[in-house]
Amino acid sequence: MSRSSLSFALVAAASTALAGLLTACGTPPADLDLSLQHPSVQRRFVVAMEPPAQGPAVGQMHAWRLKLATAEGQPVSQARISIAGGMPQHGHGLPTQPRVTKEPILGTYVIEGMKFSMTGWWDLRLDIDAAGARDQAVFNLVMTDAGLQR
Repeated sequence: MSRSSLSFALVAAASTALAGLLTACGTPPADLDLSLQHPSVQRRFVVAMEPPAQGPAVGQMHAWRLKLATAEGQPVSQARISIAGGMPQHGHGLPTQPRVTKEPILGTYVIEGMKFSMTGWWDLRLDIDAAGARDQAVFNLVMTDAGLQR
């Protein structure tokens, strides 16, 4: 094999390996739970996330609604909720610091400052402190160029 043929073969092999890594990094696991309502980790609460009716779109700020209820379905008011998250496959967090800004309806909270900077798998982790109980809820979201995968 000539020197130029060997170089070409090495470049082609490296390109194929890189393309495979990029595809694997950007493909969410097939078995992700994409539900937007489920019990909290310790089943103390039922948490429902409601994205904006239009979108959300990648790269834009948006507000979501969060409905919080007891395991029996009663609305939970005056909860303290912190929000974190990121892209598990990329190892970085959210580009913003979303936060609960108001509770316009008993047990329904508005989260402002949500933004997804790129397509792919994101997770949202909520720490909930309400009525003397603490728990967490985790949501998996897949953003596409067309918006939130549902």
